[in-house]
Amino acid sequence: MPRYKLVLEYDGTPFVGWQVQAGGLSVQAVLEGAVKAFSGEDRTVSGAGRTDAGVHALGQVAHLDLGCDWRADRLRDALNAQLRPHPIAAVMAEKADEGFDARFSAKRRHYCYRIVNRRADLTLDRGRAWRVPRTLDVPAMHEAAQALLGQHDFTTFRAAECQAKSPVKTLDRLDVERSGEEVRIHASARSFLHHQVRSMVGSLVLVGDGKWSIGDMADALKARSRPACGPVAPPEGLYLVAVDY
Repeated sequence: MPRYKLVLEYDGTPFVGWQVQAGGLSVQAVLEGAVKAFSGEDRTVSGAGRTDAGVHALGQVAHLDLGCDWRADRLRDALNAQLRPHPIAAVMAEKADEGFDARFSAKRRHYCYRIVNRRADLTLDRGRAWRVPRTLDVPAMHEAAQALLGQHDFTTFRAAECQAKSPVKTLDRLDVERSGEEVRIHASARSFLHHQVRSMVGSLVLVGDGKWSIGDMADALKARSRPACGPVAPPEGLYLVAVDY
């Protein structure tokens, strides 16, 4: 049975997240419905990252098995035809080895969080970035972020409902940069805890606001306590950018 790798782009606004769940439409459910519509097969589409409600993707990776041998470009086009009008697109499809697993074969996941740092309300970026009206000290945010690099117990930045077996993760990158009125936070690791990126971003904004010192970020990490975390940043600014294999 052929296995296919997909690279997906989506606007997470109308969805309850990646994973199929009761009480709302998920990205996974829409994809599986599209597969059924063009192939007649009931197939599971497995993703590399279980993005939350409102979180977007530029490079989500997924895999699925099909009973028929499809040419990769025809599979991509057939899938996209059935996905309309949902804001999901398969930007690439290719055949994969039978041992490939979008989730468990991943070596690194890359996220970007977008902040628009201005007084005016958002128009084109509404639902796709977090507006912070107060001028942020980006160099201080970047310096504070470096305290989180490496292997640590990230309990402070872990959602209470996180199902990971261990709070220990290795953070490879956490960079904060400004381009005009936009502040971008780039985070890379093999895997993340539930809400880890949004929790780190919310705490970094406290540093940028002058409410936390640079050292307060390191102290929050060392506390290994959820109450030590700053507010969790809203989901609409977060993007799954790419997955390495």
